[in-house]
Parts: sequence; C-alpha cells; structure tokens
Amino acid sequence: MGVAPEVPLGCSGKTIPAIGLGTVADPRVDAETTKAAVHEAIKAGYRHFDTAFAYGSEQPLGEAIAEALSLGLVKSRDEFFITTKLWCTFAERDQIVSAIKMSLKNLQLDYIDMYLIHLPLRLTQQITKTPVPKEAIKPLDIESVWEAMEECQNLGLTKGIGVSNFSCKMLAHLLSFAKIPPAVNQVELNPFWRQKKLREFCKEKGIHITAYSPLGANGTRWGDNRIVGCDVLNEIAKAKGKTTAQVSLRWVYEQGASMIPKSFNKERMRQNLDIFDWCLTEEESHKINQLPQRKGSTLTSIFGPHDFLLEIEAELEQDSEA
Repeated sequence: MGVAPEVPLGCSGKTIPAIGLGTVADPRVDAETTKAAVHEAIKAGYRHFDTAFAYGSEQPLGEAIAEALSLGLVKSRDEFFITTKLWCTFAERDQIVSAIKMSLKNLQLDYIDMYLIHLPLRLTQQITKTPVPKEAIKPLDIESVWEAMEECQNLGLTKGIGVSNFSCKMLAHLLSFAKIPPAVNQVELNPFWRQKKLREFCKEKGIHITAYSPLGANGTRWGDNRIVGCDVLNEIAKAKGKTTAQVSLRWVYEQGASMIPKSFNKERMRQNLDIFDWCLTEEESHKINQLPQRKGSTLTSIFGPHDFLLEIEAELEQDSEA
C-alpha cells in the first residue's frame, strides 16, 4: 500500500495528506507505545501526524520521525506533514512564539507544517484535574493571539497556521482582520456530526477542514461506538466488502476534508488507508446524511458546565445544522 494521497489545502496552492494519524490517547499511553505506533504508521504509508502540546505525544512523535529518517524509511523531513497545537495556557500574545519553540524542541524539528490554536478559549492556570474552576477560563483575545500566530509563520517556525474547534461566527470575525487567513479548521466530523453549515462556510472562504474523531473516538471518555455499532453503516460496509470504519472515513473524504483517525492497531491503521479506490453511491450517501446528529466531544464535558463554555457549545451546535 502506498502513501496516502494529498488533497488541496484551501486556496493556498499547497496540499495536505488526505489521512493522517492522530496521537491523542485516552487514557494516556506511555511514550514507547506512541513511538512504536508512529513507526508502524510510517511503514504503512502515513505521512501526516497530528499532535498537540496538551497530548504529551510531541516528544515520542519527534523521536519516531528522527528514527525513521536515520533508518531511511523516509528520505527527508519534507515528506512529513506535522500538525501541532497551541495550548490554552499559552494563548497570549507574548507567550506564543515561546510555545511553538517548545513544541519544536519536543518534536526535534526546525519547522512545523501546521500550527493550530487548540481551543477558542484561554486558561489562566495549568490544569491538573477537571472540571476546571470557572475563574480559570477566559475568552480568547483572538486579535492579539492571531498576530502572534502570524509571527510564527513569518519567522518560518511553521509553514501554515489555523484553528481548531472554531465556529462560523468565530471564523468570520478572524477573517475580518487576519493578514494571513487560517488555512485549516480542525473539528469533529463524522457521519453522526456532519457540520454541513460549517463545511459550506469554510469551502466558500477557502479554509480546509481536517476531521478529528472521524470514527467517533470509540474507547475514549468523550467518544462511543455509535459508528462501529451503526446498522446503516454496517449494511453499507457489508454490501461493499468494507469495514464500518472504512465507510465512515470514505464519507469524510467525500466531503472534501482530510482526517486524523487515531488507531495504534497495526491492522486497523492499514485498513484506514484503504479508502481511496472506491466510492459511496448517491443512495448510500443519502442514507448516511439521514443519521441522527450528536456531538461527541464537548468543552463542558472536559472543563465543566460553565456559562461561557455553554455559549461556545451553542454556537458550535448551530454549525452542524443543515
């Protein structure tokens, strides 16, 4: 099996691998497990790896990349596409360049391919347990934060900048003043959370969507088995001789999004790449588009049911409506 195909990155003329490997593990795994999984993924043909300061996976990912290059599994750093994210405790104008440099050190890299604002909020203290005290959660001063993100790109520390978990309203505000528009909005996207309004808005504005939890994040605190246990998806999979996961990933791909399923299982990693030489029929897509919608990952389930977070959630909910 070859390397995953590339898809256009908005209007930038650049590309991003259509499928990458997510490295967030819940519950957390040790560094060696992450490193071994990345090593397997590289051998299988993955070149996009998604990490974040908050995941604790930057260091093992960096070690696995360094080893793959020294072993000659991959010829050069340029063949990789590495995404990492600015954590909320560093989401202030004067901390952002230092934060990306910390991530670069963890990753043993000179540059990142895509640096994202992880969440549309700021935390005033390091989080050791959840829920988080209400007073620790603040709105993001997006104008000054984005200015520092642009500085990261202008300094060559990252090739692209973007956001994660942003609504249409947040994106519209950001576009009103950004000198460098966001290249990516990374959001939850799968057959049970279809984000139709957001997808249309991003397409119109030239912002690429990367899907996290494209398989519903089964086995995590915030996910469930709604995709792998879905009768409609199972029937389509059976008829095509595919797995339910492959049908879900194919649906995401057909929406024009890239995706970062997290699987540390060698066989499933390879299966997840086998979605590019077949397609869903119009009837199958129609059936998928009738599935009931329910968001898996919510800010309130992570940080607590604070009013400010409930407002953000309501905004995000609207973007999945037709």
